[in-house]
Amino acid sequence: MTSDNTMERAEPTTEQLEHEGDVAADFLEELLDIADIDGDLNLDVRQGRAYVSVESEDESISVLSNPDTVQALQEITRLAVQNKTGSFSRLILDVGGSRDARRQQLEKLVDAAMIKLDEGASKASLPSMSSYERKLVHDIVADRDLISESYGEGPDRHTVIRRR
Repeated sequence: MTSDNTMERAEPTTEQLEHEGDVAADFLEELLDIADIDGDLNLDVRQGRAYVSVESEDESISVLSNPDTVQALQEITRLAVQNKTGSFSRLILDVGGSRDARRQQLEKLVDAAMIKLDEGASKASLPSMSSYERKLVHDIVADRDLISESYGEGPDRHTVIRRR
């Protein structure tokens, strides 16, 4: 326990993350069957998280690839994994390449912020976004040799970018 009475969570092992991915895949396969949507599931472990992606040659998957839908599916999949394993899950779900598409959008936001900095602004704020999207932004910003920090609470939490 930490001083604020919350449990510290040890970093999960690769084996535990692979198990999370398997549980998530089982849940998602059932969900896809119920919805009569064809999809192939791919599992991966990277950066301390289980990643599950759903791909399909069929257009039926596009109904699930909206970013808000992917976020909702990710949350219920995390709950299903937690229910089965008894441990909090930080798994990432990608449907039809939606995460790559969102990363490209975030890169464009960072590029636009860099232009503001080049034009003399001391800092540039990005819109509010999920914790996963903010993490992606922090990674993109670090790759561009800039500094980023998150500010705000809950749904208003956003990232501010500045030069070193």
